[in-house]
Amino acid sequence: MRILYDSKERMYKDPFGTLTPNQNCTLHIHIPSSVQATKVMVQFNHQDGTPSHTVPMEYQIKRGAYDIYQGKFSLAHTGLYFYYFYITTRTGGFRLFKQGNDTNMEAGDCWQLSCIPADFTTPDWAKGATIYQIFPDRFHKAGRCDLTGKLEPYTVHQDWYEEVSWRPTPEGVVLNNDFFGGNFRGITEKMDYIASLGTTILYLNPISKSFSSHRYDTGDYKTPDPMLGTEADFAAMCKAAHARGIRVILDGVYSHTGSNSLYFDKERTFGGKGAYCTQNSPYSGWYTFYQWPDNYNSWWGFDTLPTVNKMDKSFIEYIITGPDSVLEHWLKLGADGFRLDVVDELPNEFVLLLKKRLRELKPDALLIGEVWEDASNKEAYGIRRRYFVDGVLDSCMNYPYRTAILNYMKERDGGQGLKETVMSIVENYPPQVLSCNMNMLGTHDTPRILTALVDDFDGTWEEKSKRHLSRSQRDLALERLQMAAFLQYTLPGSPSLYYGDEAGMEGYKDPFNRRTYPWGREDRELLAFFQQLGQLRKGQEPLRLGDISFFEAGDGKLGFTRSVNGQTLRIYVNHSMDAWQVPVGRVLFGHHIHTLAPTWLSLSPMGFCVTREE
Repeated sequence: MRILYDSKERMYKDPFGTLTPNQNCTLHIHIPSSVQATKVMVQFNHQDGTPSHTVPMEYQIKRGAYDIYQGKFSLAHTGLYFYYFYITTRTGGFRLFKQGNDTNMEAGDCWQLSCIPADFTTPDWAKGATIYQIFPDRFHKAGRCDLTGKLEPYTVHQDWYEEVSWRPTPEGVVLNNDFFGGNFRGITEKMDYIASLGTTILYLNPISKSFSSHRYDTGDYKTPDPMLGTEADFAAMCKAAHARGIRVILDGVYSHTGSNSLYFDKERTFGGKGAYCTQNSPYSGWYTFYQWPDNYNSWWGFDTLPTVNKMDKSFIEYIITGPDSVLEHWLKLGADGFRLDVVDELPNEFVLLLKKRLRELKPDALLIGEVWEDASNKEAYGIRRRYFVDGVLDSCMNYPYRTAILNYMKERDGGQGLKETVMSIVENYPPQVLSCNMNMLGTHDTPRILTALVDDFDGTWEEKSKRHLSRSQRDLALERLQMAAFLQYTLPGSPSLYYGDEAGMEGYKDPFNRRTYPWGREDRELLAFFQQLGQLRKGQEPLRLGDISFFEAGDGKLGFTRSVNGQTLRIYVNHSMDAWQVPVGRVLFGHHIHTLAPTWLSLSPMGFCVTREE
């Protein structure tokens, strides 16, 4: 018989999930009577491993073959804590750690518990949102582009459907300086289409004046790239979005700038006042030169991306605190928040300052962080990040969900792993963050989801440019994508759709995941599916804000409920080889389902549905 404790179940830990300072919490542990425990304690450690405090647990009652012990405690200060149990018997003592779903004496990890600020709030409009992500140059072009002031050299494709430029220079560098002319007016022109997907948040990759098509090499933080349009064009786009109930989120790239920028000016494009040109530059303190001017700290060794000293006073004033800071500049023009690129490369102090100023400027602004792991315990460069225990990030890019869904769809997991990943995030994240979490299947940094679902090919650029899914591969990928997207739209958080995934685009990683949207060549059936998903979510509060509880996970089958305000939806997903008979409810959305009898439905393999309990 095992000792029983599961922090995800209220019978063992109440309340579930994170705590706030001085909030009471009760733990119960079930110990086989044969163990003959004489003393039980819970030892809490700070995130750095140093002991915090000990909570004694008292014997409560005997239930069957188990003795139940109870401990009550509260945490005085915000922070990340870890805990384990220490059990004393007549013959000695041992520590009890977590291992998978079970406990196994002294093997495994500690349980985790975050204490978050009591006043930590996230914007109501962002909870349970539906996000649409656009790579601006490749979405839609309206009118002619103004190339005045465009950083050179560059090329402009004359045909919207041409292949992206991928060939490296003789030195082996891919310049990413080919453009198709997607712009703000093009996005505005397609705003009704964006809204038809149920979109409530529009997230744009960088829009500032830059050399490259991806624009992560910022040239001027406060000036839109001339190919995208003017500040007036941007403001008009935001106005059109807001008129349809859509908020606009911009990419904040504050870890580095471009070498061809107002601030560094390696090419002397901006008048020779950058840190590379003169040591008396007003931006000299922004960068670290090992030997000026050619030996400097750069992002991951790319000399076109000099790294910024984020805590430099003048940089903080320019980006965050000063008059007409970068934050204030774009918020005044209509932006509703920011997504922080490589947030783990920004000091905790910098992010905290940014969040404070963001909320001063716009009390309901949203701050999203690019985090590829569980953000609640993220450690980067030897420093534990305080995204939640300082109430800093409102949302994160939820890559753990993406990995778990891919593993499930590609039959690397029968469902138990996906359940564990989901419930781990649900437990570790504050509920106000969980509902805002950016749940994506594809982004500008990953292969197109249609390709990722069936093809792990990792060859040369030339091979990738010529390789496309076969008809059979595409049919399988489309079937899998519908199920994967169904999960994405029914799990807790905010589903994020990368432009063109709904149209059936395929492609490997950068630059092949950044092809132009195929206007007029969309997969109309897939597009209609995503529009229906978006409207389903928009109309069902439990899918946006409900708690989750799994009742099935394994052998390819997943079943869970989403409940809020007395409403409960039941979600069934069948990725097994056999039909699955489930109780009939009011079917709100379904695929490959058949009515067997008045009280039963049959889900065929690859079938899924949402039903409402009547």
